[in-house]
Amino acid sequence: MLKVGQAAPDFELQDQTGSTVRLGDFRGKSAVVLMFYPADETPGCTRQMCAARDDYDKYQAAGIDVFGVNPATAERHQKFVAKHELRTPLLVDDGAKVSRDYDALMPIPILNIINRTVVGIDRDGKIAYYKRGMPSTSEIIGAMTAGVEA
Repeated sequence: MLKVGQAAPDFELQDQTGSTVRLGDFRGKSAVVLMFYPADETPGCTRQMCAARDDYDKYQAAGIDVFGVNPATAERHQKFVAKHELRTPLLVDDGAKVSRDYDALMPIPILNIINRTVVGIDRDGKIAYYKRGMPSTSEIIGAMTAGVEA
């Protein structure tokens, strides 16, 4: 499992619109939260991504960009975003490579099943928060902004 304080694995993924998202582009500019979730349109995942939608302005005010991540296709992500009016970009992790790099896969050989994991990366590119499950927005933002100068 990744540990708080270590360098976050770099990545380059496309979001549901085809735009490229590179972790390195955020360095020195804003923190990043990656919400690895198993599947679009399942009850828990819908609840998690809708909470990110509802709290989008809180994340932005704290200087944090939030992304959902799983191996679904861009088309599937587009439908999920449209149906639930999500504001958080959803990244297409084809082959679950980034999920693997972030230790966000279930320990089941061969299958790429996401183990719901939230990873916070500070502006310096280091892991600032790492937790399995669905932590609250206040917990995530609190951990990401503790000791950060405005």
